[in-house]
Amino acid sequence: MDSRIAARLKKSAIAYHILALRPRQWTKNLVVFAAPLFAFSVNLPSLLGSLLAFTLFCCASSGFYLINDIADVESDRQHPVKCRRPIASGAVRIPVALAMAVALLGSALTISWLRSPQLGIAITAYALLQVAYNLRLKKTVILDIGAIATGFVLRAFAGAAATGIVLSSWFLLCTAMLALFLGIEKRKAELRLAQIKGSKLRSVLKRYSPALLGRMENVVTTGTVVTYALWSAGPYLHGAPTSWMLLTLPFVLYGVFRYQLLSDPQEIANHSKDDLEQGGSSERPEEILLKDLPILGTVVGWVVTCFTILWLKNQGLIQ
Repeated sequence: MDSRIAARLKKSAIAYHILALRPRQWTKNLVVFAAPLFAFSVNLPSLLGSLLAFTLFCCASSGFYLINDIADVESDRQHPVKCRRPIASGAVRIPVALAMAVALLGSALTISWLRSPQLGIAITAYALLQVAYNLRLKKTVILDIGAIATGFVLRAFAGAAATGIVLSSWFLLCTAMLALFLGIEKRKAELRLAQIKGSKLRSVLKRYSPALLGRMENVVTTGTVVTYALWSAGPYLHGAPTSWMLLTLPFVLYGVFRYQLLSDPQEIANHSKDDLEQGGSSERPEEILLKDLPILGTVVGWVVTCFTILWLKNQGLIQ
């Protein structure tokens, strides 16, 4: 075999094995960096600690993605889109995928406990949550969304554990509310897309209705905005180190409203056929973060504003 052809095949094989880890999903793990940012403790040790937590969560989550794809390989092969996944398509062999999953999960658990008991508890709790979610919770109405939110809270807790930062209660509550909001929006999109395409509903989706999800959305949207506003009000309410963080509230409001727009039934109905086949953007939060320019711009604006306030505070120009 020509050496160039062999090199291309090897490169293609490596790419398939990386794709099997679902690297696009790793954006969810960026929540671990919120702890030092929200605590205004942005320095090299905290960034390195957060990076470690991020890496461990990527390993753990990818390990479970591999296990899920192995368990669902037969059904995925019958699906028009999921059949292209590396394991379902045969590009990654099941024994290799299983070995990868064991190595990733084992490494994440071992390193987290060696780092600190708190980080070990966070990663272990996440692993147990994933087991419970895949065995039962994803089929249980309301608890399925709660499990998704709990996963984000554990990420935030891990970021704090890896850096030794004490988190504000408002920060944890805001994280939980925002995660519940994303979970509800995901279910809204799934339900609407199933109706548009006339596909069979999963058992848990049969228990939801647009009206129920709308009422749940109202509650958690209010909770998200209120808890973030209370945190950003400053140290008087045991929140942010400075009340100047209230300047970031408009970014949060716009981001929430923009996400609601993208999950609106009318907006989903206007999506292209290809997007509907792939599942719709609001069904995949990581796709919105990477592809929706207004959301991406909002995130960038929020981060820039936060760092500007942090710099001004460190310079003693604001209180």
